[in-house]
Parts: sequence; C-alpha cells; structure tokens
Amino acid sequence: MPARRIHLDPIGGFAGDMFAAAVVDARPALALPLLAMLRGLGLPDGVSARFDESRAGGLKGLRFVVEGAQELPQPGRAHAHRPHAAIRDWLQASPLPAGVRQHALGLFAVLARAEAAVHGIDPGQVAFHEVGGWDSVCDFVAAAFLLDAAGDARWSWSPLPLGGGRVRCAHGILPVPAPATARLLEGLRVIDDGVPGERVTPTGATILRYLLDLGRGAPDATPDAEVLRGSGTGHGTRLLPGLPNIVRCLVFEPAQQAPQPGPIASLQFEIDDQSPEDLAVAIEHLRAVPGVLEIYQAPLFAKKGRMAVQLQLLLQAWALDEVCSACFAETTTLGIRLSHVQRRTLGRHQVEVAGDRRVRVKLASRPGGAATAKAEMDDLAAMTGHANREQARRQAEQLALEKDCE
Repeated sequence: MPARRIHLDPIGGFAGDMFAAAVVDARPALALPLLAMLRGLGLPDGVSARFDESRAGGLKGLRFVVEGAQELPQPGRAHAHRPHAAIRDWLQASPLPAGVRQHALGLFAVLARAEAAVHGIDPGQVAFHEVGGWDSVCDFVAAAFLLDAAGDARWSWSPLPLGGGRVRCAHGILPVPAPATARLLEGLRVIDDGVPGERVTPTGATILRYLLDLGRGAPDATPDAEVLRGSGTGHGTRLLPGLPNIVRCLVFEPAQQAPQPGPIASLQFEIDDQSPEDLAVAIEHLRAVPGVLEIYQAPLFAKKGRMAVQLQLLLQAWALDEVCSACFAETTTLGIRLSHVQRRTLGRHQVEVAGDRRVRVKLASRPGGAATAKAEMDDLAAMTGHANREQARRQAEQLALEKDCE
C-alpha cells in the first residue's frame, strides 16, 4: 500500500540527489524501475546512474550517483548552459511515462520562474547553468518518478539549514543561499545551525517549492494519528564538520484515511466560431499541457441563438499561466473566466494485475479503511461482448483488492 505522508529531515542539507537516495532507501522496491526508466531515456555514452550504499556519522544509507558527461549535448556549446525551452522540448519528446513527464516539466518550470525573477527576464528566456548538466537533469527526473510513485501522498519536512558564506557559480561569486535558491525558499522555515556552505541546493529547493505549489507539501505537517511504515537515509557528497550530511525519510500511513484537500484552478469559456473537428484537436492538445487534470465540454445556446460549446478545465494552480496561454493559442476564445477552488480527494493508487489479460486497476481508500477498485476500461476495450468485458473487469478488480491486502 502506498504511503499517505512522507516526512523529510534535512540534517546535513537538502539536494535533489539526497532526496532521491533517501526516498529510495525508504522504499527499496523503487530503485530498479527508477534506474530502468533513466536508462530508457537514452543517456549519452558514458553517462550512468546508480544507487551506492554509503555511511555517514555511523549511519548506513544510499547515495544517488550520476557519472559521466555533466552536460546535455548541444552543438557548438562547451558548457552546460541549456535554455529552459530546450529542456522542456526534450522532456516532452522523451519516452517518460505521462505522470513522470508532467512532474519533470513542472519542476523545471518552478526553477525557471525563480531564475527569471532574480534576473528580471521572462521564464522563456532562462538558460540553466549548473542545473543544465546531466547530473541535475537526472536528479529532477528521478524526483519526478518518485513523486509520481507516491501518488497522492502528502509531504512534510523539518526546518531547513540555511547555510552561509559564498559559492562560486556561472555568475561568479554569490552569497549562500544563491539568489534563485533564496527565492524558492521564501516562506519556508529555516535554521542557522552554525555550519556554513551551501546547505540547500537549487534542485533541493525546487522540489520543496514544487510540492508546495502542487498543494501536496506542508512543512512540519503533523496529522493526528499515523503508522510509521518505513525509513531511509540519503547521503550527500560534502563532508560537514561534526554533522552527518544526510536527509532522513520517514514513510507514514494514516491510522484512518480521510479525504484530502488540495487547491486547484478552474477555467471556463465558450466557443461558437470554431469547427467541431478543429476544436476536438484543440482539446486533445490542451489535455496534454502539464498541470491539466481534466477537461469537460457541454453544448449550449449562446447569444443570437447560436449553438456553442462550453469548455471547463481543471488544473493544478501552478500551471495557470501556461494553460491560459495554451487556451488562447488553441481556440478562438477571446476571454477566460478563472477561479481558484478547493477539492477533497480520496487516497488512491494504481496497480496492474494479470488475469486473463493485463489490466490496470485504480484503488481508492474510503473513510473507515474500506478499499474500492475500478478497472481501466481502455485495457478492456479490445474485448468483444458486454458479458466478457464485465467478467474481465470483476476479475481484475478482485485480483487488485487481494494484491493490495498482501
């Protein structure tokens, strides 16, 4: 059964590789599929990723190591100065699963907005420097995989070590935390434990800010009753005086599952001058925009007795600007009504079972602990006959419920 809350204790600091190592150490079954997914990206020759056992301060844990080329290939460029738009295009064309791709795009979008704010430019003009290397890209993709695997789990973390001093980067000597990192940490609780240096990296700060924007993160969240199901330790590369450079990960399940709130945005507009066939294409393009959760359409009579279509999009709040731009680009609408709304969702996750055929099944946890199952109709669509589909659906749902109880 997947976690319902995952807590992070950044003792030595917080970075993308430490996040990946800590979560995988707490959930070892995720290691092989994560590494297989990274290999499937078509990494350049000489670039590889692995998890190594490590010790720090007498504590055993993992390190996430990416070896080889430290930058994305770009003809005519000698450094890892990679435009955000290029990384976005690369991710969109990658073979990543849809959920992982959405999180990866969202992480880079969060970092691009922070970089744009401190440099006074548009996010579309941002070029990543240190974060343009393969190691950082793999950190973000690994984090995206783990966020997707965690489903609707809530994330929490203890106060972050602020660090201090100066750091050398592509822009020269800058104070710690670096300007973009400081921007990402705004509003978060930090502490000064007297140990200098860069304690929270841009990748680490981006992950936490992304979780907050997604409505799934809350510093120091303490639900009433939980069950501790696993723990792990992620190790960093720096040696700190008198302090283990680790992130601890604790994985919790609730004693009783309750519906979870979360902020989303709603967009609504009407179309009366776009052909049905072109509008259908536009809706599919909008559905693929990162952050879009669902799209509804309904016929209605508009002004002057015209038949029209009303569209409503539900989306993650962080994706509001990009989705609005996509709506104006894909449709003929001249205006969009938008609102921020709250929703409550049950904890749910997906499993795949193999009866007469392989079928994906969505499991939901109801208040009181009961579980319900719903098979994906797309996996049954090739079968002919209602009775055959119904039998396969019931078999798959029963297998999924039995598997979830193991």
